[in-house]
Amino acid sequence: MTDALAARLRAATSVLHRQAERTPFMAALLRGRMTAPAYCLLLRNLEAIYESMEIGLCLHDGHPAVSHLVVPAVFRTDALRDDLQELHGSGWREDLDRLPACARYTARLREIADRDPALLVAHAYVRYLGDLSGGQMLKDIVSRSLGLAPLARGTAFYEFGPPERVAMLAQRLRAGIDLAGQAAGASAAMVQEARHSFEMHCDLFGELADACGIGAESL
Repeated sequence: MTDALAARLRAATSVLHRQAERTPFMAALLRGRMTAPAYCLLLRNLEAIYESMEIGLCLHDGHPAVSHLVVPAVFRTDALRDDLQELHGSGWREDLDRLPACARYTARLREIADRDPALLVAHAYVRYLGDLSGGQMLKDIVSRSLGLAPLARGTAFYEFGPPERVAMLAQRLRAGIDLAGQAAGASAAMVQEARHSFEMHCDLFGELADACGIGAESL
């Protein structure tokens, strides 16, 4: 019996996932050494990526594979915009750059939305299951790094509700990914696309580190 798609994606991307977490930029975030300007630049670029992904998902909500991943409760574009408004201010769109790696990522999302929408499932796997699995930990780290008061705004990106709701959403997404794999019949292409997603994340984190002056020696 062929492994379910969610399990295949996890196994096939585990090494790249660790590489992304160990980039200097992400290491600084995870160790609580992120400045507010650097963090806002990250959010600005993620906002563009989520916007492109979520537009693609909604455009193809009737697609037999994509339909299983249209879960508005996990969409993050609005949450990212709320955090940028709170942490940077109303000029975040004009003040914060979309980096070249972000432009390449969003172009890829638009390309597959037009050519092969089923591949959006791979990007939903990379982003949403990662958000759900590490959201509370990252919320606490970011709050401490930026000196946010308890219950302060600025961490909506990581907020999905109480633990039981987070678990329910994660279970729903995994089941949806498995159903998408069955519907599309192209799990090998989805696995390759998920790997490509992590590679593009590594490129983005590298450019963010350069833009913010974050190097391995500063960790």
